[in-house]
Amino acid sequence: MRDDPGGIGYGVVPETRGLVAAARRALADRPRVRAQLDECARRLDEPLRVALAGQLKAGKSTLLNALVGQDIAPTDATECTRLVTWYRNGAAPRVTARTTDGARADVVVRRGRGAEGLPGAHGLTFDLSALRWNAQEPREVDRLEVEWPSAELARTTVIDTPGISSLSREVSARTSKLLTPGTSGTALPSADAVVYLLRRLDAADVDFLEHIGAGAGAGGPLGVIGVVSRADEIGAGRIDALHSARDVATRFAVELERTGLCQSVIPVAGLLAFAAATLRQREFAAFEALAAIPVDELGAALLSADRFARPESPLPVPPELRAHLVARFGLFGIRLAVTLIRLGVRDAHTLAAELTDRSGLDELRTVLDVQFAQRAEELKAHSALTALARILRANPGSAADALFPRVRTLLADVHGFTELRLLGHLRADELPLPAEELAELQRLIGGAGVSPTLRLGLPPHTDLVTQREAALAAVRKWRARARHPLADQAMTNACLTAARSAEGLLEVLHEPPTTPFPALDPLRRK
Repeated sequence: MRDDPGGIGYGVVPETRGLVAAARRALADRPRVRAQLDECARRLDEPLRVALAGQLKAGKSTLLNALVGQDIAPTDATECTRLVTWYRNGAAPRVTARTTDGARADVVVRRGRGAEGLPGAHGLTFDLSALRWNAQEPREVDRLEVEWPSAELARTTVIDTPGISSLSREVSARTSKLLTPGTSGTALPSADAVVYLLRRLDAADVDFLEHIGAGAGAGGPLGVIGVVSRADEIGAGRIDALHSARDVATRFAVELERTGLCQSVIPVAGLLAFAAATLRQREFAAFEALAAIPVDELGAALLSADRFARPESPLPVPPELRAHLVARFGLFGIRLAVTLIRLGVRDAHTLAAELTDRSGLDELRTVLDVQFAQRAEELKAHSALTALARILRANPGSAADALFPRVRTLLADVHGFTELRLLGHLRADELPLPAEELAELQRLIGGAGVSPTLRLGLPPHTDLVTQREAALAAVRKWRARARHPLADQAMTNACLTAARSAEGLLEVLHEPPTTPFPALDPLRRK
């Protein structure tokens, strides 16, 4: 079975496994190192690890809940994520606190209640005051691990991180240690990719993204997606808030992608996305009641959250439930839900789908699938190789030293890694190509998906011969572009990368054997 879904098949995962196994044999007399190497091997078989990062109160936990579609991360009004928290798939819900020396203790989980028996707007609370350790003395918690039954978490382990501008420097340092371990020390990289949340674009965001980018070859993650979070707040909760947010995201995208710090920037109203994913029938009924009153009367009530929830307001929804709706959906979500019902939405399921679509979550899921999920094997291999490089560098003087040159070569030359780096820097390099050719180059290196037909811009069921012809034409075209006498180094490298991607497609789009005895034809065996 090939190690990447796009069929390029460069074999980086099998070779990485072989290098880790060889290092383990060479360092068998060092138990601590052997445990680190076991971790390198295990992560190749585990789900992709994606970290959520950003400044304080950027909406990381809310976006996590929206992506998973369940209320599993605390989202209270204070700084709730003071610890790095891992969310994994599990047979039953469980939250565990862990220390640096491996001690574990179960965490008490409390769920708040909202109006009229509905779940509380801020969902869960992790109570660390009641921890019971095996030893008598209290211990300092290093991280939390949340196991939860979820199809999303079965594919992707999500790591929620403290804000980089936390009120405590020590809290912020936990995120830096996780995502930018640097070249020295023994800390191994933990995340394969990053979703970075932006409420605004300031120096702290740029500095941190630059650290992530600089660390991609020294332990940091290779893929970074930017999210303009809490997008509904940009338009002050107006019905056109997401249009304003999209304009802001476009500006952020231009500024960030020119520097190569993010591969894409997407606006998302995380609060609305999560509320839509967990919409209750009682909430839908409240929206229906609000949609029945005159537009001007409701508009006046929605001038502010306090005014909307005021007990003396004559609105046909109890004040406690109105306060609940504000906390769950925000003013933007309430306006949008009421408008959709007035336009003809008649049930909770349809309303949830419409709200989700308008929240930007579906677009983010698509980008995450193209940039991360379809390249999961390459991203995990990159993390394992950078971890292996750190281990070998920190433990010289054994037969494992002979492996180090090959590890460095793979990190520098594996074509899948080169494609990811080019996707991140394509706009930064400002290639002198027409728009249609720039789009073709981006598509060919996997910017729209990694399947052969997507790379070649062909319909999904195009026959093999046509695909081969298109791939061969792409090889010739981009090799010729690379040889152009006026092409600078950036242009040459980008064109050669595109040509190599097309050559990789030719390697896997081989013609099927025509003989009824394929095993007897050694030239066609793989």
